[in-house]
Amino acid sequence: MDENAYACGSADPPPILLVEDNPADARLAREAFREIGLEGAIRHVVDGVEALAYLRQCHASRAWPKLILLDLNLPRKDGREVLAEIKADPRMRGLPVIVMSTSVAEQDIQQCYALHANGFVAKPVDLAHFERVAEAINLFWLQVAELP
Repeated sequence: MDENAYACGSADPPPILLVEDNPADARLAREAFREIGLEGAIRHVVDGVEALAYLRQCHASRAWPKLILLDLNLPRKDGREVLAEIKADPRMRGLPVIVMSTSVAEQDIQQCYALHANGFVAKPVDLAHFERVAEAINLFWLQVAELP
Protein backbone atom coordinates (compact mmCIF):
# COMPACT_ATOMS: atom_id res chain seq x y z
CA MET A 1 0.00 0.00 0.00
CA ASP A 2 1.18 3.53 -0.70
CA GLU A 3 2.00 5.50 2.40
CA ASN A 4 -0.89 7.88 1.56
CA ALA A 5 -3.33 5.23 0.37
CA TYR A 6 -6.14 6.41 2.60
CA ALA A 7 -5.60 10.14 2.05
CA CYS A 8 -8.70 10.87 0.03
CA GLY A 9 -9.68 14.26 1.40
CA SER A 10 -7.54 16.50 -0.77
CA ALA A 11 -9.23 19.06 -2.99
CA ASP A 12 -7.73 17.49 -6.11
CA PRO A 13 -7.37 13.72 -5.56
CA PRO A 14 -5.54 11.54 -8.09
CA PRO A 15 -7.98 10.72 -10.88
CA ILE A 16 -7.13 6.99 -11.01
CA LEU A 17 -7.35 4.36 -8.30
CA LEU A 18 -5.11 1.44 -9.22
CA VAL A 19 -5.93 -1.79 -7.39
CA GLU A 20 -2.94 -4.03 -8.08
CA ASP A 21 -1.08 -6.49 -5.87
CA ASN A 22 1.90 -7.05 -8.18
CA PRO A 23 4.58 -4.39 -7.46
CA ALA A 24 6.08 -4.70 -10.96
CA ASP A 25 2.70 -4.16 -12.64
CA ALA A 26 1.93 -1.20 -10.37
CA ARG A 27 5.32 0.34 -11.16
CA LEU A 28 4.71 -0.20 -14.89
CA ALA A 29 1.32 1.54 -14.63
CA ARG A 30 2.75 4.54 -12.78
CA GLU A 31 5.60 4.83 -15.30
CA ALA A 32 3.23 4.60 -18.28
CA PHE A 33 1.00 7.37 -16.95
CA ARG A 34 4.06 9.46 -16.10
CA GLU A 35 5.36 9.00 -19.66
CA ILE A 36 2.13 10.39 -21.12
CA GLY A 37 2.24 13.43 -18.85
CA LEU A 38 0.06 12.29 -15.96
CA GLU A 39 2.59 12.39 -13.13
CA GLY A 40 0.86 11.68 -9.84
CA ALA A 41 -2.36 10.51 -11.54
CA ILE A 42 -2.49 7.20 -9.69
CA ARG A 43 -3.40 6.27 -6.13
CA HIS A 44 -2.29 2.68 -5.60
CA VAL A 45 -3.69 0.09 -3.19
CA VAL A 46 -2.66 -3.55 -3.11
CA ASP A 47 -5.86 -5.49 -2.48
CA GLY A 48 -9.63 -5.37 -2.53
CA VAL A 49 -10.01 -4.63 1.17
CA GLU A 50 -7.80 -1.55 0.86
CA ALA A 51 -9.62 -0.46 -2.30
CA LEU A 52 -13.01 -0.52 -0.62
CA ALA A 53 -11.66 1.23 2.49
CA TYR A 54 -10.19 3.95 0.27
CA LEU A 55 -13.46 4.37 -1.61
CA ARG A 56 -15.42 4.63 1.64
CA GLN A 57 -13.06 7.38 2.75
CA CYS A 58 -13.55 9.08 -0.62
CA HIS A 59 -17.30 9.00 -0.04
CA ALA A 60 -16.85 10.64 3.35
CA SER A 61 -14.77 13.44 1.81
CA ARG A 62 -16.74 13.57 -1.47
CA ALA A 63 -13.51 13.28 -3.47
CA TRP A 64 -13.98 10.23 -5.68
CA PRO A 65 -11.41 9.00 -8.16
CA LYS A 66 -12.56 9.46 -11.74
CA LEU A 67 -11.63 5.91 -12.71
CA ILE A 68 -10.72 2.59 -11.10
CA LEU A 69 -8.22 0.21 -12.71
CA LEU A 70 -8.89 -3.13 -11.07
CA ASP A 71 -6.86 -6.33 -11.18
CA LEU A 72 -8.90 -9.54 -10.90
CA ASN A 73 -6.70 -11.81 -8.85
CA LEU A 74 -6.09 -9.96 -5.61
CA PRO A 75 -5.36 -11.11 -2.07
CA ARG A 76 -7.93 -10.82 0.74
CA LYS A 77 -10.81 -9.76 -1.56
CA ASP A 78 -10.50 -10.46 -5.26
CA GLY A 79 -11.39 -8.10 -8.07
CA ARG A 80 -14.71 -9.76 -8.81
CA GLU A 81 -15.86 -9.20 -5.23
CA VAL A 82 -14.66 -5.59 -5.29
CA LEU A 83 -16.41 -4.96 -8.60
CA ALA A 84 -19.65 -6.48 -7.29
CA GLU A 85 -19.53 -4.34 -4.13
CA ILE A 86 -18.81 -1.14 -6.06
CA LYS A 87 -21.62 -1.71 -8.54
CA ALA A 88 -24.08 -2.75 -5.79
CA ASP A 89 -23.51 0.43 -3.77
CA PRO A 90 -25.66 3.33 -5.03
CA ARG A 91 -22.98 5.81 -3.92
CA MET A 92 -20.26 4.12 -6.01
CA ARG A 93 -22.01 2.36 -8.88
CA GLY A 94 -21.44 5.27 -11.24
CA LEU A 95 -17.66 5.06 -10.86
CA PRO A 96 -16.12 3.64 -14.03
CA VAL A 97 -14.24 0.41 -13.37
CA ILE A 98 -11.84 -0.97 -15.95
CA VAL A 99 -10.67 -4.49 -15.22
CA MET A 100 -7.05 -5.09 -16.20
CA SER A 101 -6.04 -8.72 -16.01
CA THR A 102 -3.51 -11.15 -17.38
CA SER A 103 -6.49 -13.48 -17.90
CA VAL A 104 -8.29 -13.16 -21.19
CA ALA A 105 -10.46 -16.18 -20.49
CA GLU A 106 -13.92 -15.73 -21.96
CA GLN A 107 -15.47 -16.72 -18.61
CA ASP A 108 -13.58 -13.94 -16.77
CA ILE A 109 -14.52 -11.35 -19.38
CA GLN A 110 -18.19 -12.37 -19.36
CA GLN A 111 -18.31 -12.41 -15.57
CA CYS A 112 -16.80 -8.93 -15.29
CA TYR A 113 -19.26 -7.45 -17.75
CA ALA A 114 -22.12 -9.27 -15.97
CA LEU A 115 -20.93 -7.50 -12.80
CA HIS A 116 -21.14 -4.20 -14.75
CA ALA A 117 -17.47 -3.51 -15.43
CA ASN A 118 -17.12 -0.56 -17.77
CA GLY A 119 -14.31 -2.26 -19.65
CA PHE A 120 -11.96 -5.23 -19.68
CA VAL A 121 -8.37 -4.83 -20.88
CA ALA A 122 -5.67 -7.47 -21.16
CA LYS A 123 -2.94 -6.27 -18.82
CA PRO A 124 -0.07 -4.79 -20.84
CA VAL A 125 3.23 -6.60 -20.37
CA ASP A 126 5.71 -3.90 -21.38
CA LEU A 127 6.02 -0.15 -21.06
CA ALA A 128 5.34 0.65 -24.73
CA HIS A 129 2.08 -1.32 -24.72
CA PHE A 130 1.07 0.11 -21.34
CA GLU A 131 1.70 3.65 -22.63
CA ARG A 132 -0.74 3.00 -25.52
CA VAL A 133 -3.33 1.73 -23.05
CA ALA A 134 -2.68 4.70 -20.72
CA GLU A 135 -3.09 7.13 -23.64
CA ALA A 136 -6.42 5.54 -24.60
CA ILE A 137 -7.63 5.60 -20.99
CA ASN A 138 -6.57 9.21 -20.60
CA LEU A 139 -8.15 10.32 -23.85
CA PHE A 140 -11.50 8.65 -23.35
CA TRP A 141 -12.05 8.35 -19.60
CA LEU A 142 -10.28 11.51 -18.37
CA GLN A 143 -10.76 13.90 -21.29
CA VAL A 144 -13.81 12.90 -23.38
CA ALA A 145 -16.26 11.05 -21.12
CA GLU A 146 -18.46 13.01 -18.75
CA LEU A 147 -18.10 11.30 -15.40
CA PRO A 148 -20.22 11.54 -12.26
